[in-house]
Amino acid sequence: MYSTQPTNIIIMDLGISEHTFIVCGASSGFGEAITRQLVKEGANVIAVARRGDLLKDKYANFEKSITPVEGSLIYRETLDKIMFSVKKRNIHGIVFNAGGPPTGTPLQTKMADWDASWQLIMRWKIDLALRLAPVFKEKGYGRMLFIESQSIKQPLPALTLSNAFRAGVTGFAKTLSLELAKYGVTVNVLAPGSHNTPAIERVIENNSSMRGISYNQAKQEMEQKIPVGRMGTAEEFASLATWLLSPNSGYVTGQTISHDGGSISGLFG
Repeated sequence: MYSTQPTNIIIMDLGISEHTFIVCGASSGFGEAITRQLVKEGANVIAVARRGDLLKDKYANFEKSITPVEGSLIYRETLDKIMFSVKKRNIHGIVFNAGGPPTGTPLQTKMADWDASWQLIMRWKIDLALRLAPVFKEKGYGRMLFIESQSIKQPLPALTLSNAFRAGVTGFAKTLSLELAKYGVTVNVLAPGSHNTPAIERVIENNSSMRGISYNQAKQEMEQKIPVGRMGTAEEFASLATWLLSPNSGYVTGQTISHDGGSISGLFG
């Protein structure tokens, strides 16, 4: 009998031992899973998160491999701290990753929501990418990976702000990839669907509350819409992300790659 259940992630030699990466949003969800996978592969990580105490607790066993940077990514001071860490190291790649904005339909949003979401989802990524691009260009090598959402391919009704700004990030990433490709720098976007992360738990809880159904029922209904019949794991996602950060992915750039169990209904999902 065939199984769609997740299998154990196999550690491969991706050629990233002793490489150094920046991972934003490293204290939970995809960011944490990618950080752990990179460390298992022998890499070093500049781990960025708002709460330094979480970074210290979660990576207590990997102190030699982790350089923590505490701060919110919407503040220039945090980006300055990241770049200061970069100056002291031979940097190989970065994962742009952060939480999403509030949910809501277009008519439920206010201009203040749009201003805040621009800062949260898009502005800091452009700022940091433009700071790092010359570093990678001079080095002749680099990996830029943006973690966005399946909503950039198939907009979701209640995710107006995410739909708009994550699509904007994707347009920026594609254009940047064209400029940097000849310098050995790849720029790609991962578009995750539903995974077992704290973020999706909040979505399920919100759906459960709004509809007056149990958490388990709301989760089951969500899983039934996924062709493989289950949610993905952060570890599965991190495995793909780690490959895209490795030298093996040198011919893949300017791409938006889904990791959603087949959820996108379009022909080129």
